[in-house]
Amino acid sequence: MDITQAAGLIQSFENGSLTKQIGKIERELVDKNPGQINKSLSDLSILPAILDAALTLKRTAGQINVIIHTLGIVLSLPYILEKDEVVQALSLGAGNTGKPFDLETDRRVAEYKFIHWRGGTESIRKNQLFKDFFLLSEFDTSKKKYLYVLGKDLPIKFLKGDRAINSVMSRNKNVDMLFHELYGDRFSRVHEYYQYRQNDVELVDLLEVLPPEIGRLFD
Repeated sequence: MDITQAAGLIQSFENGSLTKQIGKIERELVDKNPGQINKSLSDLSILPAILDAALTLKRTAGQINVIIHTLGIVLSLPYILEKDEVVQALSLGAGNTGKPFDLETDRRVAEYKFIHWRGGTESIRKNQLFKDFFLLSEFDTSKKKYLYVLGKDLPIKFLKGDRAINSVMSRNKNVDMLFHELYGDRFSRVHEYYQYRQNDVELVDLLEVLPPEIGRLFD
């Protein structure tokens, strides 16, 4: 099933309001036996093809994040690079590409995070942000180091916060091992390490760098 077919089936199933459609199904199936349920499903035009469509779109959605990451990086390059700066390596796809960072030029190394922070718990993105900040900080290079984000107030608030290092590292054992090999128990809180390394990595708000016609696409 292609994406167009899948989207059409899902749109038809939603029938203008997914909430109302689900409520209708819930009411329709109450007090029904298997035979009656089969008839109701047929009357409601609920077919395995709709589940297939939903799974197709779910698999596609995973690739959408990769597309956003790829296009976000390449479209930003004309606006972040200096006039004579030259790209040496890019890591645009998902997974382990064998390259340490999203971007390396003759003058900088950089990571990108195309995620809007909402101010909630957001543990996973905080963990990822700290990992990127740590790996950039410890990378042995004379080049400038950048971490590009969408809005930097909340990321900086987290980096200046009191979250425990062990908590931030709990789901990335390799990075946790590296951190403790380098520092042992010297740092126990995120703000302690950030204060130590804050001048080594520049956090840049892409929304302040990109032209309005591109930046507004991330709103």
